[in-house]
Amino acid sequence: MLHFRFSTLLKELFETALKRPLPGSRQRTWLPTGHCCFGAASVDARAASTQLRVLHAAAHRPAPRTEPRAAPVRSYCVKTEGAVVLDEQVKKDGSSREAASDKRRNAGILPSLEDLLFYTVAEGQETIPAHKFLTALKATGLRTGDPRLKDCMETLKETLKKTSDGVTLDRHLFKRCVQSSIVLLTQAFRKKFVIPDFQSFTSHIDELYENAKNLSGGQVADYIPQLAKFSPDLWAVSLCTVDGQRHTVGDTKVPFCLQSCVKPLKYAVAVHDHGTEYVHSFIGKEPSGLRFNKLFLNEDDKPHNPMVNAGAIVCTSLIKQGEGNAEKFDYVMNFLKTMAGNEYVGFSNATFQSERESGDRNFAIGYYLKEKKCFPEGTDMTSVLDFYFQLCSIEVTSESASVMAATLANGGICPITGERVLSPEAVRNTLSLMHSCGMYDFSGQFAFHVGLPAKSGVAGGILLVVPNVMGIMCWSPPLDKMGNSVRGIQFCTDLVEFFNFHNYDNLRHFAKKHDPRREGGEQRQHSFGPMDYESLQQELALKAPLWKKVSPTESHQDSSTTVVYRMDTVSE
Repeated sequence: MLHFRFSTLLKELFETALKRPLPGSRQRTWLPTGHCCFGAASVDARAASTQLRVLHAAAHRPAPRTEPRAAPVRSYCVKTEGAVVLDEQVKKDGSSREAASDKRRNAGILPSLEDLLFYTVAEGQETIPAHKFLTALKATGLRTGDPRLKDCMETLKETLKKTSDGVTLDRHLFKRCVQSSIVLLTQAFRKKFVIPDFQSFTSHIDELYENAKNLSGGQVADYIPQLAKFSPDLWAVSLCTVDGQRHTVGDTKVPFCLQSCVKPLKYAVAVHDHGTEYVHSFIGKEPSGLRFNKLFLNEDDKPHNPMVNAGAIVCTSLIKQGEGNAEKFDYVMNFLKTMAGNEYVGFSNATFQSERESGDRNFAIGYYLKEKKCFPEGTDMTSVLDFYFQLCSIEVTSESASVMAATLANGGICPITGERVLSPEAVRNTLSLMHSCGMYDFSGQFAFHVGLPAKSGVAGGILLVVPNVMGIMCWSPPLDKMGNSVRGIQFCTDLVEFFNFHNYDNLRHFAKKHDPRREGGEQRQHSFGPMDYESLQQELALKAPLWKKVSPTESHQDSSTTVVYRMDTVSE
């Protein structure tokens, strides 16, 4: 994988500055916040040395508070969160941190993130072929169609039209193309995403896919006539991480109905709208231990949970009460499209009609629920059943469904748009019930062996969530006797056998499995804002071997964390 490197000129300037001796004196480790320097690179070595002497002189000024003195060293500089400016620049310039950062970059003190990204991809060349950049981008897991890269890709397309060969970009053109998405791109190329070595990870996913593909058991569901028309050879796996890294393999473009995979999604919508207490005044939280379509209630005359048919029908009645089915359906469809990052979410009218015509068991459950007064007052049971059949007939592809699962994995925020879709409360409750009740009569076995929240459907889908990591959709129509996809169950089992994704794989003293996540992932940036540019820029500049962290201190001027670095010479 490509890594950021400083230009040869920048290194030479640092080394030249270091060879110029500074007068020895006792230095203060506590420096006034904002009176600092970040790097000594300048147009020439003399200017760099002058900046170091300015910094050295600043160290003799009275500190704003009394602190113990440190042992003599060559010179110090301070990296504060946000802007880092020379002492004399602070006096002359009272502008914002962003303006100060621009001035520093223009003066050659710090390279911009755009420059660093260019040098990473260019590998010593003065121009970059566009296809080389796009290939490197794909290797990180990002897609060119990612909504977060829309402006970047449009600018790239227009810029290439104006170049002489329509293929290559020089540094200035490249910077213009990437500047709108530079923080996201920098995170990607620096392997700061949740799965840093994405190519290696996806190669293992492909192996697991091929292993499950060889299975030939199971039967395609035929109690809904429209489902029986799907080929038993269809098999697809798609995943989307919480950072928006994407991978798909197999028949990932073929639409299929969510069926029971929609149950956790509409439950999440109900909790998002009404809250936990209201929703569970109508529905329980316990596994039933019975078939998903049994006419059976708990001791309080409530459905056992929202993942069985009785609970899902009652949950359907809670959505947009008082509205017509058309408004309700549009509401849920828009919700699911937002969860999917505006990727494909459709509707199969043929499946809807087929379900309604063959739905005697669900009608029986509906009348039983009506008799036991399980619905909110004034509910039209037959209208609710129509809406229930409609939601089961919503179509997705494995690709769009993986983004829905990733939204759950990401705490309710769609990873490819950054939009909050569901409340944290709704996500937590949904994942809890998926973990305990999501796989029909196989839920206990699945929780034991796989240890992850999941929901299966009779169309052959398995919606799998790895919290804080990724969402996965497996789809293959042949089902086992429990009603779960044969290939999907095999893939999920193999996945957890190879990677440490099981809920309890990371307990102390356990045998280690493969961990595709970056170490220290809890410190990963979760949002990209203006301050992140500054932090990344400073962090990248500090990758040069000239800087060594001495000790963390705390600024009492602005309560921000300050880190002190000592400039050391590079050993030959």
